[in-house]
Amino acid sequence: MLRSSAAILFSVLSLASVKYFTADAPIKADSTKSIYPKLPATKWPDGLTVTPFTGPDLTPSPACLATAPTGEVYVGVDMMGSLGKAPGKGRILRLVDADNDGKVDSHTEFAKVDNPRGIFVLGDKVYVLHTIFSAETQKATGMDLVVFEDKNHDGVADGPSKPVVEHLSNPNMLAERGTDHATNGIRMGIDGWIYIAVGDFGFHDAIDRSGKKLTMLGGGIVRVRPDGTELEIFSHGTRNIYDVAIDPYMNVFTRDNTNDGGGWNIRFSHHLQSGELGYPVLFQHFTDEILPALVDVGGGSGTGSLFMDEPTWPEKYNKVPMMADWGRNELYIHRVTPNGASFIQKQEDFIDLPQITDLDVDGSGRLYLSAWDGAGYEGSPSKGYVVRAVPNGWSYKAFPDLKAASVKDLAALLGSASAVTRFYASQELLSRPAEEASAAALAVVKDASLALASRVAGVFTYAQIAGANGLPALVQLAADKDMKEFALKALTDRKGNLANVPTELFTASLKDANPRVQSAAIVGLGRLGRAEAASALLEIPVPASFVAPAKGTEGPHATPNKDIVLPHLAVRSLVSVNAVSACVNAIGTKNSTLALWALRYMHSPVAVDGLIAAYKTAKTPKLKEQILVTLGRLYKTEAPYDGSWWWSTRPDSHGPYYKAITWEGSAKIKTFLSGLQSKATPAGKQFFADLNARDQMEIKAFGGEEKLVVAKEAKIDLDKIRNKKGQIGKSSIEDIMLALNKLKGDPIKGKALFAQQGCIACHTIKKGDKPKGPFMGQIGSIMTKQQIAESILKPSASISQGFATVTITAKGNKTYMGFITDQSAQQIVMRDITGTVYTVKTSDIISRKEMKTSMMPPGLANALSYDEFASLVTFLSMQK
Repeated sequence: MLRSSAAILFSVLSLASVKYFTADAPIKADSTKSIYPKLPATKWPDGLTVTPFTGPDLTPSPACLATAPTGEVYVGVDMMGSLGKAPGKGRILRLVDADNDGKVDSHTEFAKVDNPRGIFVLGDKVYVLHTIFSAETQKATGMDLVVFEDKNHDGVADGPSKPVVEHLSNPNMLAERGTDHATNGIRMGIDGWIYIAVGDFGFHDAIDRSGKKLTMLGGGIVRVRPDGTELEIFSHGTRNIYDVAIDPYMNVFTRDNTNDGGGWNIRFSHHLQSGELGYPVLFQHFTDEILPALVDVGGGSGTGSLFMDEPTWPEKYNKVPMMADWGRNELYIHRVTPNGASFIQKQEDFIDLPQITDLDVDGSGRLYLSAWDGAGYEGSPSKGYVVRAVPNGWSYKAFPDLKAASVKDLAALLGSASAVTRFYASQELLSRPAEEASAAALAVVKDASLALASRVAGVFTYAQIAGANGLPALVQLAADKDMKEFALKALTDRKGNLANVPTELFTASLKDANPRVQSAAIVGLGRLGRAEAASALLEIPVPASFVAPAKGTEGPHATPNKDIVLPHLAVRSLVSVNAVSACVNAIGTKNSTLALWALRYMHSPVAVDGLIAAYKTAKTPKLKEQILVTLGRLYKTEAPYDGSWWWSTRPDSHGPYYKAITWEGSAKIKTFLSGLQSKATPAGKQFFADLNARDQMEIKAFGGEEKLVVAKEAKIDLDKIRNKKGQIGKSSIEDIMLALNKLKGDPIKGKALFAQQGCIACHTIKKGDKPKGPFMGQIGSIMTKQQIAESILKPSASISQGFATVTITAKGNKTYMGFITDQSAQQIVMRDITGTVYTVKTSDIISRKEMKTSMMPPGLANALSYDEFASLVTFLSMQK
């Protein structure tokens, strides 16, 4: 697949018996005709007309797409997919519907790129995120955000691309695995930043055009200016997001990727700047410290996304985040409702499309959607297509010629009800004489008769044009209650313009009645970086919901919690301004809880000394315990990320660190804690044992360390099972599939067969069960009955990512073969085909190699009758 882990079986196959396309003669390279796909029989949403746009003869394996406001569609064709490793198989196609009848009239190959993962069109420039390969070794060396230009508008890039940001993914993992957890979609907000969805390969020493280097362990969102400067992390702690949806008020939403039964399912999240969402080390046992997702929706695989805000669209489908899910073959709508500084949501089915990858809308309201449609993990020349969706009765309306428009005209277009129009008018204003353009944008902001979205567009347009000179006007705008949130954001949006921004405006705004204003003020203070703001930030109240999960339990990491948002952001800002002394001084005061929360991330000798001193004067047992909890957390820190490793699809989620190491303050912490532990009562010793286990301190004298307990299970003779020949074993796959279509199947019988046929050796059904191989508890929400059946019958046809058979050679002349069920920085846990579990120290590993065949042998259903096989498949299809 395009993403990892959407398919939860060992193999995911596209149905050869289902045809989505009819083809005329093969398209010629110079032809202006296109091959139009025959869409699957489905019920389209009321009020919309969905029609085919291109088929696989023109756009096979479409991984991403973007539209120009004037209607040209750019499609990223990716014949490598997420597992392919050979270069030279990708390109960007430019498609033109000149007469606006919904059919492609001409097309050009805009550029050749490998593994296109994100596209954005801005005037004569086309930004593309894609994998870079070495010409010498033919191996991936990283992912770059690049820009092509087409100044003569002939639909072909004028020359080679220019780098915007280089090394935006982990080259070692790209070369070893492909792009399955790499960096993906790009989209620009009305604030003029390009937002980039980063999978949990993360990146090491990404470099922007100013020479700035940035490293991120794990996934999240980063952003950069279109000229390739000011690269920075926006939010962190996601697994494998593929795109971002950005609304007119700069709310950013994502749909993440499932963790294959590891507790992190598909989730829809609202990202606040500087926020931490917790994957993989905080979301289960340190839930109190993260921003929770808005909802957990089970299995699937989030892909492209868009915030729809176009006046041509029906009200019921407008002003909503639209989120694609490859694994569920669905484009979803999320109805978001303000909830404090964040939201609550309601998910709704919207458009069915086989393995949908991306979507975008043009200035006339035409929505284009791309479907992978069974192109496999390495792309297919015969699969994939693009469709167009428009409201019933839609008629084409030409997009304004922005180059010919006056500044006055462009300012008027900021008042449009169309987000596309507002954005491109804003961008065009940036190219006009600054004095005239900034005055025009400011006039839009001050026009209270305009819609809020238009005034917000004016704020960010003005801020970009005026730069540091716009400070007085933005400060004045902060007095307008409708504009205050956005004025505060604009004032601190660019770190090069902060010198004269008044701290007092932001500290005073912490007490505003509007929690969104408070949020903007908190984030702004973190960006200002002034230590004098610490005392005001420490005043932010911490709610009663700030409670660590009980020992051995998992916290609520996908339940909206509006009360945790502001203190969470305050902690991030306190860390950003390095408010160590202020936090130490607040211990024991009414602001103690927030101060101690922030100190968990401040690995400083000053923090250690301050905590130890505070413990000695603490007057209550509760405060003493809170201080010890903080010291325990500080005992280790995360090792610097060098990009040489990745934590796999099933990382150790115990937390609070993945690769924990000691640091200069560790010895003093250990000495202090050991002195207390040695004199403690039995109950006190248990506290230290629990602290030792929770923070994985590895202080042996404390005890409490968790030991891997492997349940003894009866050995299953799979060879005996597969050698029996019943009706299934004697039939062709075609006959089996035809029979399956006619049989309902008995799920009760299927459950018994799940054990009888050896499935339990490698698979679990219940969410709480210790992971083995691919998790079956949600397979019915991801795959059809036919796909499940084919995966059982042909397990090696397409091995699900994360569940390849691995052979490990270790010290002592030992060899292990199986799949990885758990992986930490210290050890790997493997399970072989018989269900036997092995633990291998990473320090003992000599070599590790992924096999090309599935560990699951073919023929496990051979002894079954058609009816029994249908029952097994029906049982699995009901696991949702």
